[in-house]
Amino acid sequence: MEFKDLHNQEKPLLIGNVWDVPSAKTAEKLNFQAIGTSSSAIASILGYNDGEEMEFSELEYFVKRIALNSKLPLSVDLESGYSREPNEIANNIKRLAKLGVVGINIEDSIVNDKRELLNADSFAKTLSKIKELLENKNTNIFLNVRTDTFILLQENRIEETKKRIELYEKAGANGIFVPCIENKSDIQKIVNHTALPINVMCMPNLPDFGTLKDLGVKRISMGNFIFEKMYNQFEKTTQNVIKQRSFNSIF
Repeated sequence: MEFKDLHNQEKPLLIGNVWDVPSAKTAEKLNFQAIGTSSSAIASILGYNDGEEMEFSELEYFVKRIALNSKLPLSVDLESGYSREPNEIANNIKRLAKLGVVGINIEDSIVNDKRELLNADSFAKTLSKIKELLENKNTNIFLNVRTDTFILLQENRIEETKKRIELYEKAGANGIFVPCIENKSDIQKIVNHTALPINVMCMPNLPDFGTLKDLGVKRISMGNFIFEKMYNQFEKTTQNVIKQRSFNSIF
């Protein structure tokens, strides 16, 4: 089944978020239909903050290793494209496509001193140009456009999200990712506003998968939360070893 078709199933597509080869192999063992890199997790492994601190070439290396060691459809979190120039962003996407990547996430915010939303009209124009450049080179890749309205805005989040979805849909987005949305009513409003598949992300108060299916959500991501939980468990396990002065707790 084509990656795009996985967004039109009866049940939402659950993305196995990965950060290295072992996590990708685990996702494959657990029969995930597709995997997606977590930019935050990969940045953390390399000692960077999330927000394009690492070089694109560093991300590309991780993606290459994952792609070579997994048969699952792979989507890559490209943050804001690792450039503000459409030509450079399109070239980055083409490089990923050559590695076998079938989808990317691209977001409408950037991190300077703090994370801030990009101008919606300007970002839509960037998307449109990227789409044109990819089509000219017959690069078929799923553009999952992430809007950070629910991360950054306290007021008018629904209306601003709807406005951005309309712009991004016209610009050629294949899907819309709204991280940090949790409320059932909010999710329903966003799903009802577009024919594009809506992607939500692991959050403390996110409804269960059955409810998300009933709301019309088509894609569910894990973000970096399992990655962080894994290292919390690593710390607890190591604390037990130190406290007990024995490795018995591992086994």
